[in-house]
Amino acid sequence: MHIVGTAGHVDHGKSTLVRALTGTDPDRLAEEKERGLTIDLGFAFCTLPSGRQVSFVDVPGHIRFVKNMLAGVGAVDASLFVVAAPEGWKPQSAEHLAILELLGISHGVVVLSQIGLVDDELAELARLDVLEHVDGTFLEHAPVVATDAVDGTGLDELRSALDDLCAATPTAADHDRPRLWIDRSFAATGAGRIVTGTLAGGSVSAGDELRTAPGGRTARVRAIQTQSTAVERIGPGHRVALNLTGVDADDLGRGIALVRSDQWHHTRSVDVELTVLGSLGSDVTRRGAYAMYLGSGEWPVRLRVLGPERIAPGETGYARLHLPVALPLVMGDRFVLRDFGRGQTVGGGSVLDPDPQLRAAVAQPDTRVERMIAERGWIEAKQLERLTGERVEPVLGGWVAPPELVEALVDDLREQIERAGPLGLDMAGLDERQRLAIGTLDGVAIEAGRARPADAADVLADHPVIAELAAAPFSPPPPSGVSQRELLALAARGDLVHADGVWFAASAIEAAAERIAGLLSAQPDGVTVAEIREELGTTRKYALPLVGYLDRTGVTRRRGDLRIAGPRLPEVSG
Repeated sequence: MHIVGTAGHVDHGKSTLVRALTGTDPDRLAEEKERGLTIDLGFAFCTLPSGRQVSFVDVPGHIRFVKNMLAGVGAVDASLFVVAAPEGWKPQSAEHLAILELLGISHGVVVLSQIGLVDDELAELARLDVLEHVDGTFLEHAPVVATDAVDGTGLDELRSALDDLCAATPTAADHDRPRLWIDRSFAATGAGRIVTGTLAGGSVSAGDELRTAPGGRTARVRAIQTQSTAVERIGPGHRVALNLTGVDADDLGRGIALVRSDQWHHTRSVDVELTVLGSLGSDVTRRGAYAMYLGSGEWPVRLRVLGPERIAPGETGYARLHLPVALPLVMGDRFVLRDFGRGQTVGGGSVLDPDPQLRAAVAQPDTRVERMIAERGWIEAKQLERLTGERVEPVLGGWVAPPELVEALVDDLREQIERAGPLGLDMAGLDERQRLAIGTLDGVAIEAGRARPADAADVLADHPVIAELAAAPFSPPPPSGVSQRELLALAARGDLVHADGVWFAASAIEAAAERIAGLLSAQPDGVTVAEIREELGTTRKYALPLVGYLDRTGVTRRRGDLRIAGPRLPEVSG
């Protein structure tokens, strides 16, 4: 499937031509039919002689409806550029061609329409006039097909040219990140809310949940149609109609995007490359009432030129645009910029950074993913894909970073391990990236949450304090000749337990649990702390911390003054 947008001046026969090719009148509104003037977007489709399918987006040609024209051409693959032979090239023809170039469209067919209304000499003059105007543009080598939609002249040649156009035009890629800019939203009797648009970036299936942007409302796809046919799943590059549930009409409309949750970066500030039209009568500066046209929407924006204070007509520069709402944008998105006050197209270009990190005074955006990484230092690979549309292999876990940062992280970890001494480095104080990196270091052993050189002696193995406390398991003496760091490290290894100020050997806790299990087997309704103290042959000073620890770990449970069996109480042997 290819999406082809019409373009050209008003009254040059775009809609009539689409109707002749498809059998469908793209003019939907009564006012359009009454006035013979396309006001809003129209849609139709046909199958070419080769079997290729084409969806047409018919756009208004009148200058008053440039906003509607821009809403339709943002997602087309190629252009059907129509110039009427009796009228010739018009200023609006030039603006439409400029807009198509700014949006990055590079394939098209030129149609010299209404050829039956002129003689051969005038037809040739019109053809030469068109060739002169498209010279140096993406249409300079495009075929020029003379047609008359009323009597059918040239329609077969046009279908053949469209076939060649589709063969040369790449189809939409599936990156598993669907985005649909809504260009129509309406209610259908018995079906609820319907939205239409050109699907890009990925596939959508019935039952999928999508989110509106801006707005953040969740909508479920009840049903899908393309070319008036119901389907369960549709890929990118198709005109689609989605029947949505769970979302109000106020949350849908032209300019709203539908995306999957958590796949897109939503932004209100973008750095862009901006090409200013050579025909503009003044430089572009921050002074001006600008509107950004992207997808199917129009948004007022504040503009700040990056670097110099202005961009002259015919030149390309860089700017930062500030949006009034957060939109799901990615590097490479194309846009058109117009001046509200003057009512003219200023220029356009592409998004270079949908999440600028540097101040406008020093920002130097470009399309290099390496630049995006360098400005951020560490960035999650998923977030980098949201920003650039490209999948980059992580260097550490799910993170991407410049090589020098990874090297610095590794060097710092080795220094920390060396400074930590024989006990090793406590990994509890490390962040996520440090913990990921330390596991990749050669010559480093990790045990019980501590990292030390693999060839260093384990100073905690068979530590004498363990035997000292185990010798008096239920009335242990205060540990002697051992630092607090060592005690905490032994606890992390599972050799010691700290309970309310008292240090116990881990073996004492296990023994106490087994002894209490024996008591509870004889008294399942519960035992008192006094009974436990007597069973263990200890004092209240030690019994209370020990029983409190067993309660917290699920060995026992407290019920009033009694302790009953907890989920982790050991079974009584024999």
